[in-house]
Amino acid sequence: MSTDEKYMQEALKEARAALAEGEIPIGAVVVCRDRVIGRGHNLTETLHDVTAHAEMQAITAATDWLGGKYLQDCTLYVTLEPCVMCAGALGWSQCSRVVYGAPDPRRGFQLYAPRALHPKAQVTDGVLADECLALLRDFFKKKR
Repeated sequence: MSTDEKYMQEALKEARAALAEGEIPIGAVVVCRDRVIGRGHNLTETLHDVTAHAEMQAITAATDWLGGKYLQDCTLYVTLEPCVMCAGALGWSQCSRVVYGAPDPRRGFQLYAPRALHPKAQVTDGVLADECLALLRDFFKKKR
């Protein structure tokens, strides 16, 4: 298992926690120097807050752990391609790398704001994409 797969598995654990709470199953972790320093999953329904995305929760936890607002030398792993809002927050945090599982062809930042991340940030997509997408498909299939 690659390092990216290892940490995407951690993001998937968060996505499953969201699912257990009746939230859209999206999870995220922030990793710094091979250590998870922030975790989060969708809490938009629980908190009645449209900004409570998994990435936002993980960014907040990580910056709290670091004691500062920048995520330089950090990687965010998230099960679904970040939206424009989350990509903007990642850009402002100067997150060095973003790794996501499933693409979001309707709302993902790559479509609407491909330059929202910090200019030096690296992006890796498709890590455990099938597993990430399966969680989302199953969730929405049960909703319909």
